[in-house]
Amino acid sequence: KREISNFDYLMYLNTLAGRSYNDYMQYPVFPWVLADYHSETLNFSNPHTFRDLSKPMGAQTVERKRKFIQRYNEVEKNLSAQCHYCTHYSSAIIVASYLVRMEPFTQTFCSLQGGSFDVADRMFHSVKSTWESASRDNMSDVRELIPEFFYLPEFLTNANHFELGCMQDGTVLGDVQLPPWADGDPHKFILLHRQALESDYVSAHLHHWIDLIFGHKQHGSAAVEAVNTYHPYFYGDKMDLNNIKDPLIKSTILGFISNFGQIPKQV
Repeated sequence: KREISNFDYLMYLNTLAGRSYNDYMQYPVFPWVLADYHSETLNFSNPHTFRDLSKPMGAQTVERKRKFIQRYNEVEKNLSAQCHYCTHYSSAIIVASYLVRMEPFTQTFCSLQGGSFDVADRMFHSVKSTWESASRDNMSDVRELIPEFFYLPEFLTNANHFELGCMQDGTVLGDVQLPPWADGDPHKFILLHRQALESDYVSAHLHHWIDLIFGHKQHGSAAVEAVNTYHPYFYGDKMDLNNIKDPLIKSTILGFISNFGQIPKQV
């Protein structure tokens, strides 16, 4: 009914599901909404401009979806449970990696990495390459976004001049590389990205993504059908830790959740 923005609605759902800016392990999760990071201009009237919101990040391409279904059906020997994904779409390290150019997230990221920055090639350095990794190329990367992608241009610039390292191709890491349509301007990126979130296409399809993250496709048979199941340890509210007597198993599960993320409470 356009009584509130899509951004406000998603923040409301995140809050209902127990997500908070105060907890890196349960930070608000937002969707990738665009699939076009190569054009000079964005065309909001073209459906191909947008990410498929009815599918999780692990099923954005036919080939990638096939591989994750194959993994689910085979249950590889090194997996302890049947699932499509052994990594999560939101975790403390994902949040800190996105915001690494700003304090206090810089120190948080370094502490999570053992005291220093990560290898430069693995650092968040390009919106386009991060999308390609999470939607197509990297089978251990199914990350979604955080709210800052829709309102905070400062996290895209290295205003503090941190020495983030040098990539194998010689590129020195500094500001985040933006898509051509942003003209190298973080403010323009945020403006257009927010317009994409509030566009007619996303407004008409956002409920599909909400079903995957917060709703009925979050677990059970609907999640299996949607290629949207994660390691059982990620479902924190489904794990009854009080009934686990072995302290080693209990600490392993808690460590797993704190390091790799947690599914939001079902709304």
